Amino acid sequence: MTNREMMEIAMRQSAEDMGCHEEDFKEDKNVIRPLKMGRNARKYLKEPITCNFVSYGNNIVAASINETLDVVSEYVGKFEYYHCFETPNMHWLNERLIEKGHKICFMTEYYLPDIDRIPVLSCAYETRILHQEEFEGLYLPEWSNALCKERKHLDILGVGAYDGNEMVGLAACSADCEDMWQIGVDVLPKYRQQGIASALTSALAKEIINRHKVPFYCTAWSNVRSVRNAVKSGFVPAWVEMTVKPATIVDEMNR
Repeated sequence: MTNREMMEIAMRQSAEDMGCHEEDFKEDKNVIRPLKMGRNARKYLKEPITCNFVSYGNNIVAASINETLDVVSEYVGKFEYYHCFETPNMHWLNERLIEKGHKICFMTEYYLPDIDRIPVLSCAYETRILHQEEFEGLYLPEWSNALCKERKHLDILGVGAYDGNEMVGLAACSADCEDMWQIGVDVLPKYRQQGIASALTSALAKEIINRHKVPFYCTAWSNVRSVRNAVKSGFVPAWVEMTVKPATIVDEMNR
């Protein structure tokens, strides 16, 4: 699998998530579409979604419900595409969305591996490959980034680090899409800053690719520790997203 092939698969998945076309992300102008999640959209995407803005670095593809389509169209036409994902311009959008009962909710950055740069990293602890049946009993707060109790049927592969019989780090992936598996990683606090996270993440990425799937990694832009882990593990920024939801949902998250 090449970097180009992985990028094509990611764009195809984004198109499925939004109801647009893969080629939309390659245009040199912004593209606006009605929002229509496909049957094979990422499993963790929860409706209702008001609109979603996605950029792979060429433009913005925005998909919106009819109620906010005019605001979304005006927004992406008013500012440079990369400024649409940052303040102060986001305030312009949010003020107009609030009038319609919606708010900006999520901002995320996604990473794909550079196939030629995935390092072979080691740490001071034994590592083991884990399969789905070995995750039972690990759905605990300390492993909540690596595993998801609500979608445990999607957690299918992992790499753990052990200090004797104690697990001290875990990278695991969920089959969130047909062709793409998302990596999450946790390390116990007293074992951090020893290279465990990157050793596990890079090892798991290789295992995923060996199974002919695309590993991907997601982080908030402000989570510097997670970004550093992605880069050290051989991942590079691939696309960004900004999601709008009904104001009632956003307000509930903030309570």
